[in-house]
Amino acid sequence: MCIKGGGYVRVKRVRGTAVAAALGVVAVLGFQSVANGTGAEEAHNPGGQRAGAGLYSAATGKNGPVKSEVHKLALKNEGRGEASLSRRTTEPFGMLGVSWPDAHAAVEGTIEARTRSVETGEWSDWITLEPYRPGLDGERPTERGSTEPVWVGRSDGAEVRVGDGAASGTLPAGLRLDMVDPAAGYGKAPIGAADAEPAAFAAPAVDPGPPSTVPQPPVVTRAEWGADESLNNEGPIYLEGGVIKAVFVHHTTDGTYNCADSAAVVRALHVYHVKTNGWRDLGYNFLVDKCGKIFEGRQGGIDQPVMGAHTYGFNSQSTSVAIIGNYTDAGAPSAALEATARMAAYKLGQYGGDPAGTTTLLAGATQKNYAGKSFTAGQSYTFDQISGHRDGFNTECPGMQLYPQLPAIRTLAAGPVQGLKVSSVGGGAFAVDSGYETPGPVTVNWSTTTPSSLISGFELLVDGRTVNNVAGNARSASTTLLPGSHKVAVKAVHQSGKATTTAAVNVNVPSPKKFVPVTPQRLMDTRVGLGVPKAQVGPAGVVTLQVTGANGIPATDVGAVVLNVTATHVSSTSFVSVYPDGTTRTSASNLNVVQGQTVPNLVVVPVVNGRVSFYNNAGTLDLIADITGYFTSAGEGSTHVNLGPKRVMDTREGLGVPQAQVGPEGVVTLQVAGVNGVPAEGVSAVVLNVTATRVSATSFVSVYPDGTTRTSASNLNVKQGQTVPNLVIVPVVNGRVSFYNNAGTLDLIADITGYFTSAGEGATHINLGPKRVMDTREGLGVPQAQVGPEGVVTLKVAGVNGVPAEGVSAVVLNVTATHVSATSFVSVYPDGTTRTSASNLNVVKGQTVPNLVIVPVVNGKVSFYNNAGSLDLIADITGYFRR
Repeated sequence: MCIKGGGYVRVKRVRGTAVAAALGVVAVLGFQSVANGTGAEEAHNPGGQRAGAGLYSAATGKNGPVKSEVHKLALKNEGRGEASLSRRTTEPFGMLGVSWPDAHAAVEGTIEARTRSVETGEWSDWITLEPYRPGLDGERPTERGSTEPVWVGRSDGAEVRVGDGAASGTLPAGLRLDMVDPAAGYGKAPIGAADAEPAAFAAPAVDPGPPSTVPQPPVVTRAEWGADESLNNEGPIYLEGGVIKAVFVHHTTDGTYNCADSAAVVRALHVYHVKTNGWRDLGYNFLVDKCGKIFEGRQGGIDQPVMGAHTYGFNSQSTSVAIIGNYTDAGAPSAALEATARMAAYKLGQYGGDPAGTTTLLAGATQKNYAGKSFTAGQSYTFDQISGHRDGFNTECPGMQLYPQLPAIRTLAAGPVQGLKVSSVGGGAFAVDSGYETPGPVTVNWSTTTPSSLISGFELLVDGRTVNNVAGNARSASTTLLPGSHKVAVKAVHQSGKATTTAAVNVNVPSPKKFVPVTPQRLMDTRVGLGVPKAQVGPAGVVTLQVTGANGIPATDVGAVVLNVTATHVSSTSFVSVYPDGTTRTSASNLNVVQGQTVPNLVVVPVVNGRVSFYNNAGTLDLIADITGYFTSAGEGSTHVNLGPKRVMDTREGLGVPQAQVGPEGVVTLQVAGVNGVPAEGVSAVVLNVTATRVSATSFVSVYPDGTTRTSASNLNVKQGQTVPNLVIVPVVNGRVSFYNNAGTLDLIADITGYFTSAGEGATHINLGPKRVMDTREGLGVPQAQVGPEGVVTLKVAGVNGVPAEGVSAVVLNVTATHVSATSFVSVYPDGTTRTSASNLNVVKGQTVPNLVIVPVVNGKVSFYNNAGSLDLIADITGYFRR
């Protein structure tokens, strides 16, 4: 609770409106702790909710006066220094106190009361009421002696007992219980609705106060909390010289209220101190509830230097903010600290003050503060510009736990922004050991411990230059970076103008890459220990393969490699993800397998640290990887040209090769250069979707450059009766490519989707991901629904997920079909074009089948067609080609 003192001296008129007070007056508006059944535990819990919480909230926010009533019941003098009010039913009320006519008469003993809750019907514990000192709002002829008021919530019963502690003691005459109902007029016509004189109910108009260096926070005005201005017919007093040099922080020693009732609490305070105590008005300039709502207190104007009655001896150069609550045993909530800081910063900012600075105040009284420091009237003393009540007066106020929070309030009010740091970088960027890598687009995310309301804005800095400005409530900003290495940081500007900048993060944008084909070559085989240790990959296991600096792959400037990855000896249902080493694995996957399967899939995977990693989700399996080329920013290389999709070979019909199945150890050779729109010269590799069907026995198929020696690398693995597709990027020698079948007989089909040329007119490759961009199971990228028979879904790929809006010729997608209800095929083709007979996935009921697709982009979108039954489709992007 706050200890009190009083007295003032009137001096000359200021600003032509009222009289200033040089001495200053203290009015400590205290609430005692427990009522309406509240025990000790709740009394010490500032966040607790009192019984009957919210019952007064309906009368709040009506933007006009709410009639309040003070019900009075005389106490019976029992003699021997005792008085009482027997337990009884009363008119409804929310606040109470005991008063007597002679303000200077003292009660040496105890004054206690208890109440009955309207909501629960239960009686509270006994509440001790502390007497006020006289003269808290100056020497006033109407002043009564009284206790501090107690907020008890909506109640309809009361009992009081008084004892002065002496057997033959004498109590003041005229003791009575004052009970304030702060919503007595709710639902009735507003005060003065018919014949009111508005000038009698409001402070006289004054010139606007000086502008502040910071924004004014939202404040619940006296009209909004329902102040009955007919009680305030004296008008406000303004500070001499009209300058606020300090803000004193207070508490009110009651925390067991509901924030919905905060306006009623303030309204009850107003009525009690005017009607019961005979004061001019509320003592505090502003009040803040524990939820962070700010209320206008003493009349005179939010933007004005209103003279309050809050810190005895120092009122003439200061203003006040009281946090409603008892902060003796627990600190104030962060919302209340934030609101207090905003209000203090606004008021000090009107007069060039610094919330983190100090000032000198002229003492209006000779006294000591809580720490024992002596003040002599007429002398000046140094104060923090945001101080606690105890700094100027001998009181615990603003509470033993709130006082240590004053430095936090000063920091919030003064700045700079605290705890600012970059939390992540996304928008197309992925983490690498040295920072982040992105194809260009980047979204920077950050966090801070300073509330948004105190932040003017943020700036996204690239290499020290501002590239984007966002509001103070933003926590991310985006931009597009040019190729090269960049330092990216975030600058926060506090409302005070002070700036804070995060540590810079490294973000690299690789140069566009050209393709260099290589003769298919095996780089990894866990069965024999090639490239990695000889061991199966277990559940949640990872193996990492060095791909640069060996096997003809350069040691530097390699942005991505093209690998045909095969899973075999599979012990259970699982999936395999291939991703850049040193990055965080995403939800994207490349192979989906079940027990006993051998499944291949082409992978275009970015290279970080010269390595790529392979993750197995469940069970055990062996992994094999064959390289067919890489993308580099150095040397000549080839660029990509879209073509098709178009069928160029079918052994079933004699398209491109003789009409005949391919037998055991059989080879067919396809002319690819100079036909089907492929140039006769300068073609280094072709992109083919190869499908094996009508398979008579377990076998594998290898696709390799004509005129070269076939290696152990393979592209498809098949069993009798299967239809299996796989994407192949195969070097072109002599203008042709060859297809080898190991065992049994089968038919082969090839659909071309593009080629790589050394002529330079094509598109270069940009790494991206791997990142999931479509999932019909979840509604990612497309509606949440299976794709039915002859159904088509269209995915926007340009301008989203880190892909540029313009200039994209093709995207690299790993497409997976799952939840398949019937034998079908899936075709992926450019939006806005006629679908051809080419297909990308072949599925049967119950299968989950992935395949890599390099699909041209038209209209910024690509389409997915399902031939029969229903299925779900998933797409993960690993890169794109840009002209």
